[in-house]
Amino acid sequence: MRFKIIVHEAEEGGYWAEVPAIFGCATQGETFEELLKNLYEAIEACLSVDVQKLEIPQQARLLEIAV
Repeated sequence: MRFKIIVHEAEEGGYWAEVPAIFGCATQGETFEELLKNLYEAIEACLSVDVQKLEIPQQARLLEIAV
């Protein structure tokens, strides 16, 4: 999978980044290299959310798809 990432320079130094395609997925790093490492971990964590713990309204449907 490929994701577009928005990288920001942090005011206090270092970088932070967000993944617009994955709601709430963001991370930071003191160096650009650390930021990239943390991005891989953050994306993996965001995509592995346990849907069993989510409250799904009764009128909603839960689907599972492979991409």
